[in-house]
Amino acid sequence: MGAVAELPATAAAVVAHAAGDLRIEDIPVPAPAPDEAVVDVAFGGICGSDLHYWLHGAAGESVLKAPMVLGHEIVGTVIRAAADGSGPAPGTAVAVHPATPGPGGARYPAERPNLSPGCTYLGSAARFPHTDGAFSRFAVLPARMLRPLPAGLELRTAALAEPASVAWHAVSRAGDVAGKTVLVIGSGPIGALAVAVLKRAGAGRIVAVDMHERPLEIARAVGADVVLKGDDAGAIAAVEADVVIESSGSHHGLASAIQGAVRGGRVVMVGLLPSGPQPVLISLAITRELEMLGSFRFNDEIDDVITALADGSLRVDPVVTHTFGLDRGLEAFEVARNAAVSGKVLLDFRPVPA
Repeated sequence: MGAVAELPATAAAVVAHAAGDLRIEDIPVPAPAPDEAVVDVAFGGICGSDLHYWLHGAAGESVLKAPMVLGHEIVGTVIRAAADGSGPAPGTAVAVHPATPGPGGARYPAERPNLSPGCTYLGSAARFPHTDGAFSRFAVLPARMLRPLPAGLELRTAALAEPASVAWHAVSRAGDVAGKTVLVIGSGPIGALAVAVLKRAGAGRIVAVDMHERPLEIARAVGADVVLKGDDAGAIAAVEADVVIESSGSHHGLASAIQGAVRGGRVVMVGLLPSGPQPVLISLAITRELEMLGSFRFNDEIDDVITALADGSLRVDPVVTHTFGLDRGLEAFEVARNAAVSGKVLLDFRPVPA
């Protein structure tokens, strides 16, 4: 057995302290448990939940009660394997599945652990103490979270594995989309990745909608046949989509989804609306007999996503619009919050060459 890699006492990380208080600061590198590996983080994608913790001190009903390391869209290289022999060996490039299912106190289908009420997620304040994320130079993670990457798959591309899995799960909730007309409401990173997944799945006609030109350009680059502005209600209603993926996370987007669906169509809601009551065109959904389906995170779809990224059948590179070194992390968050100019924004955790 080779020598075990030495770990530094601290590492730079992205920490949300409260609403409007985001810091790049050194944090202790914990000693790994026997089933934990240490990952030298290469890239991390900024997610909408990361932005919410920074801007509002909360993501939905998950409220910051203490400083928390952000980040769950992570790729890197194992530098210390789990001592119990589980997980990949040192030198293995990996993506991260950030969920830890837990039973909690309510029933859920056993084959859908993403719905387990006790589930925790990296970089989540849903419970206290919070579950720290992995926006850190070195991340200590359970070995079961790590997914080895095939040779030849670039880490920068693999950084989209987690959000692409969210999109893949949403499309799978829609059923067989081959040859069908599909409307995607909201062409931010998840919407654009849904377009890419739909293209790979053989959708007959993909129509993407957004309020801004830049996201629509990205959607077209990854497979949209038609793009529409979000305020063109007439054009959206005329689509008559067999399937709609609602990824805007707004009640306006959900209204467009219902209006753009064909009678008897299916609407998959992956965009997370704010908590509390929301206005919904429910009578129209009823009289059109629409199927309204929720979609939340993912299960093992990440394995299929990694395979599709590696063989080139899932084209996602246009979704990444910006990459910032960790020393420019605060600037990266400012860019990521502006949907008019950015798609997926990556943080590059690798040390800057001397």
